[in-house]
Amino acid sequence: MTILLKADNLTKGFFRNKALTNLNLEIEKGKVYGLLGPNGSGKTTFFKIAAGLFKPTSGSLIINGSTVGVESKKYTAFMPTEDFLAKWMKIKMVLDFYADMYEDFDRNQAQQSLEQMELREDMKVSSLSTGMKARLKMVVTMARKASLYLLDEPLNGIDLISRDKIMKMIVSSLREDCTVIISSHLVSELEAEWMK
Repeated sequence: MTILLKADNLTKGFFRNKALTNLNLEIEKGKVYGLLGPNGSGKTTFFKIAAGLFKPTSGSLIINGSTVGVESKKYTAFMPTEDFLAKWMKIKMVLDFYADMYEDFDRNQAQQSLEQMELREDMKVSSLSTGMKARLKMVVTMARKASLYLLDEPLNGIDLISRDKIMKMIVSSLREDCTVIISSHLVSELEAEWMK
């Protein structure tokens, strides 16, 4: 058993509110995990700490033997719930951006995945539906050869066709040397999708 991620008494507060309190967690390499809980339970906060976007108030988070920081960002792929893709970009430009930003980005895999997701490089982000944007976010995230994938509510608010395509992509992207954590507040829906 190889531990990829270890949280010790991880706590994050925002003014008087505690988003996480003394979280202790061990995540093994080569597995898929569901991070389940209602809205406001700290799932996104945990992901943002793991992705190096938030600093914990106290406690520690170790990924692959290193404290979260510049090194851990190299092998952590985070897909937030927010709509972070620039509307003026074409999909080809989104791929260009990811190829420039991440050394582990596999452009060939991304292009193949676009076909599976029924997307084209000449499409403009502003013309995509919510489900299509979710598919594009999944394409660029899973095209990285990361050790840890953090997928924050990837099925939230999207149509059934997109949901099915996204779950198939997650399953087809699994490797023995990577770990996937999927968060959701819709426990029954995630379970239903995963058990298909």
